[in-house]
Amino acid sequence: MATFPLQQTLIKPGFARYTAFQHFPADTFPTIHPIHWLNSHFAVGGWSPLQRLSGMLTAHMTRIAPHNGFTWHPHRGLEIYTWMLEGTLHHEDTTGGEGDLNKGDFQRMFSGDYIEHQELNLTDVPARVIQIWFIADRHHQGLQPHYQQIGREGLPALRTESSTTYSLIGDNSPMEQHMTGRLTATTVDANGKAEVQAPRSDEDLFLYVTDGKGQATYDGKTVQLGQYDVILGTPDLQETLIEADAGGLDYLSFYLPRFIQ
Repeated sequence: MATFPLQQTLIKPGFARYTAFQHFPADTFPTIHPIHWLNSHFAVGGWSPLQRLSGMLTAHMTRIAPHNGFTWHPHRGLEIYTWMLEGTLHHEDTTGGEGDLNKGDFQRMFSGDYIEHQELNLTDVPARVIQIWFIADRHHQGLQPHYQQIGREGLPALRTESSTTYSLIGDNSPMEQHMTGRLTATTVDANGKAEVQAPRSDEDLFLYVTDGKGQATYDGKTVQLGQYDVILGTPDLQETLIEADAGGLDYLSFYLPRFIQ
């Protein structure tokens, strides 16, 4: 298994400031179209100025056209999470893990020293996912590869007046983890609002808007939010309010070991 230093962070010099709240529009980050059936937006990894955030190697949106996908390919030393946004994606791996991911499903594949898998859109409509690759924590070296999938209904949910936050990784989530960090998914109702949870003292926040439009208000200032925008936050983050427009808004919140220098 690969043994990368967990806390290593690679961010383009001068890109991220040491400040409590930073907003980056989606077009700050690269969108690639390397082949006719694939489109990806790389917020972390790839050609992004955010190359690595602590143990997170990549966080990207991938859209796969009907009857296409990634055939058999290997991974090693990784914990790979997939959050399904739309459509259906078929997974199969060399441990015998197999199943279809539908909207709201959350999948984890631990590669161990070696695994092969394929991810295919076998349907007539596009599939869209957020995929996140983490370096597996070093003390899990030698653990056999395995696979886990949970539907949205199996994830702990906290409901406020106009938003719902699901616990995906860490805290009280039933999803196993072999990396360091926490992850939540928040759905804000049409014209609703949600307060962003500040990172703990040993964490920074990477927030990724996956769908919808709205605005974020911090320290009396308001910025417009759109699909695939990013917010970075430190433990000094004060009250931050996200408000959705008439179409609603969804975002992922990654709480990772400190990466903002």
